[in-house]
Amino acid sequence: MAGPTTAEHGAHKPPNTGDGSARSPLGGAPRGRLRVPGPRSLLIALAVALLGAATIWVLYGSPWLRAERVRTTGTDELSEREVEAVAAVPLGTPLISVDTDAIEARLRDKLPRVDSVEATRSWPHGIDLKVTERQPVLLLKKGSNYVEVDAKSVRFATVDPLKAPKRVPVLELAADGSPSLKRFGSDRLVAEAVRVRADVPASVAADTRVIAVRSYDAISLELSGDRTVVWGSSEDGAAKARSLVALMKAAPKARHFDVSAPTAPSVSDS
Repeated sequence: MAGPTTAEHGAHKPPNTGDGSARSPLGGAPRGRLRVPGPRSLLIALAVALLGAATIWVLYGSPWLRAERVRTTGTDELSEREVEAVAAVPLGTPLISVDTDAIEARLRDKLPRVDSVEATRSWPHGIDLKVTERQPVLLLKKGSNYVEVDAKSVRFATVDPLKAPKRVPVLELAADGSPSLKRFGSDRLVAEAVRVRADVPASVAADTRVIAVRSYDAISLELSGDRTVVWGSSEDGAAKARSLVALMKAAPKARHFDVSAPTAPSVSDS
């Protein structure tokens, strides 16, 4: 069989570019030549590199953006000096390198009164600490002092009676002989008392002096004016609150109220 003709040989030869290099059959750039960046591209790359180096130096090496002050807000019982001592902000270091997460962790771990804290950079020289303190909703008797308990059932501070917050009910745990103590433990019973405290209507909460827990389902309130409320368990708290408000309106001079069964509440004068 005859071989390819001269025309066929020529059909497969890459086109000549005119400068001695062969162009790809697909029409791309000439093969065998490297594309050298032009002066403009080199200048742009150099400017980007210099800008990056300058930014790093300004943030980490210059004296302009360093931590020089700490500002604390939101404290009440805690002092600003106490918070800032525990925060241990490394003054004089680059502001960008200050570990704000570590500062927050130290404050939560070492100051139980801190419920939450937010540490933020305040350019060009500051660290701001926004503190939210725990607020007591109950006072648990401990020896001659009281332990403050917050709305999350966290026992966070011990205070003497003279410094105990006013108008915060005292929690009396009198469940020593109750099976509830063995079954649930004291922490659970404290949590149940906190739930009751949250459900007590505002008009009654102001007069509540003591919340007594004798078992899981035997919780009662002692109010001013020698009045008492049998609450029962912490279940159905909203219904019990409504029943209590209705009873007090219907019998304003009564001294004893029972809302342990909110659908069948009762009231008595003695």
